[in-house]
Amino acid sequence: MPDTHSRADRLATTRYGNRPTMKDVAARAGVGLKTVSRVVNGEPGVTPETEHRVREAIEALGFRRNDSARVLRKGRTASIGLVLEDLADPFYGPLSRAVEEVARANGALLINGSSAEDPEREQELVLALCARRVDGLVVIPAGDDHRYLEPELKAGVATVFVDRPAGRIDADVVLSDNFGGARDAVAHLIAHGHRRIGFIGDMPRIHTAAERLRGYRAAMEDAGIEVADAWTSLGVTDPLRVRGAAEGMLSGPSPVTAIFTGNNRVTVTVVRVLAEHTRRVALVGFDDIELADLLQPGVTVVAQDAATLGRTAAERLFRQLDGTLLTPERIELPTRLITRGSGELPPAD
Repeated sequence: MPDTHSRADRLATTRYGNRPTMKDVAARAGVGLKTVSRVVNGEPGVTPETEHRVREAIEALGFRRNDSARVLRKGRTASIGLVLEDLADPFYGPLSRAVEEVARANGALLINGSSAEDPEREQELVLALCARRVDGLVVIPAGDDHRYLEPELKAGVATVFVDRPAGRIDADVVLSDNFGGARDAVAHLIAHGHRRIGFIGDMPRIHTAAERLRGYRAAMEDAGIEVADAWTSLGVTDPLRVRGAAEGMLSGPSPVTAIFTGNNRVTVTVVRVLAEHTRRVALVGFDDIELADLLQPGVTVVAQDAATLGRTAAERLFRQLDGTLLTPERIELPTRLITRGSGELPPAD
């Protein structure tokens, strides 16, 4: 039978939050603090027998080295922060993983958090990471004024913005070609005979939403098509708002024959709306979505390479930390139009 009594005694004496120290290890092993320090840090000058006793004490106590003192000595924490818009958004999964892989290859720990598209929460989270002495930051900004970061940048915190540029400061940024991708998507619909094309996007203050709207308008202007006010709708990506916008565009005497959606969340809602309509409507979405190729018809999308965005941003961050980058740059990565059927449907009328 299990020794429940000894386990209860052990739990009763446990004080959570109080970790064993080098002093505790030294006392258990019967050695001085300097000897423990040498063993922990892999330094010479300790006999094999003494090292064995110290390591037994470390294992018995569950001691882990406190890197705070090393930070004070070396000035580096070997950690970076990643601030995302929404940890639940599928787009950020491969981006976050790519940043983590680069951090790991450089011997650094990644700490991430979500701004929930709230500028105040973004600032709070960024400054909290800086207070914990991260060496650098990869930020997907929610706000448009990042002057609050100027003291941190001057103090040597390496920073790269990704997906959207920083506001009112000079900083490295890695973006997708949102304007070009949107223009290509709408030109593709026009090439398949569409003239009444709707656009449903995210909030207009967001850089990506504004650039995709600009690309939509540029393609329509290139084709000599005047955009009706009822054909564009920007706002929160809440399904109720998006559904209302889509149903409004699909109703009336001159409904749209095609819709261009501004991000993956909008696309998912519009796919559901179109499934409820008997009239055939073409669709192109910005960002790929899961199972897009299995729908009937498959969903044509403008795909971003989220992993390359994250990897490029993280690599630039570590080049900053190595001292090989001095002047901030803007890097714009290409998008790719993937045709699957929904964007190739001709107008139903």
